[in-house]
Amino acid sequence: MTTTAPTSVLITGCSSGMGRHTALALHRLGHHVYATARRPETLADLAAEGMTVLGLDVTDETSMAEAVARVEADHGSVGLLVNNAGFGLYLPVESATTEEIRAQFDTNVFGLVRMTQLVLPGMRKAGRGRIVNISSMGGRFSPPGGAFYHGTKHAVEAISDALRLEVAPFGIEVVVVQPGPTITEFAGTAIDTLQAAPDENDPYGRFRADLATMYGKAFSRSKGAVPAEAATKVIVRAATTARPRARYAIGGLARSTMIARRLLPDAAFDLLMRSNFPVPAPR
Repeated sequence: MTTTAPTSVLITGCSSGMGRHTALALHRLGHHVYATARRPETLADLAAEGMTVLGLDVTDETSMAEAVARVEADHGSVGLLVNNAGFGLYLPVESATTEEIRAQFDTNVFGLVRMTQLVLPGMRKAGRGRIVNISSMGGRFSPPGGAFYHGTKHAVEAISDALRLEVAPFGIEVVVVQPGPTITEFAGTAIDTLQAAPDENDPYGRFRADLATMYGKAFSRSKGAVPAEAATKVIVRAATTARPRARYAIGGLARSTMIARRLLPDAAFDLLMRSNFPVPAPR
């Protein structure tokens, strides 16, 4: 895929944030964008821009298959898939329910995998295509409270590495985008999971409150968070450049933290995490 040739684009999670901005940016570059969300009524403004909007829930097989079939009926294949749908579950490992953990992996991992499986036959037949997986700098380390969200992003990184090698012979490219803190609705969702009223005897209660406060501050421009529009520019570059890299990090904090994780021994990196994140305090 080149930077100039229009292609069919299917994007998940377009109701807000980076998904919405990416849909708008690619549409304005002349691509045939299919913007999707669980609630398509949230996409009315994108439809008014001339995009095709579809209902798509990455935990629902029928809606995923129907969305892919629609693009293939119109264009023969999906030229570009942007796997953007996801949310952040932030809880201590001991506190999370099995249902919460499953919901996190269903959306962030299994939905991404199934969307990829659905578009690949058409891409292989066309002899071209690109899949952009929105990971996170969290795919390279795991802070306290982030076991499950970061676990999903570690999985996305591993899956993408294997997939990139498997589909390259068919002319299909796989790119990972690794945002750091970005000013979107993501932080609000993460904070909500931490602030759900715990039992007064919860040994992690203070930790959860402190972590919610920290995230409330971290996802701000003053703390180095990247505006969604700036993050979108990197996603669009990953989606359209003629020769994409395997990975694109977004933001100085993402790059520096991932470098530190790669270079520091575990004990030193743990110390770095403890100095930047709250940890539970035994009573």
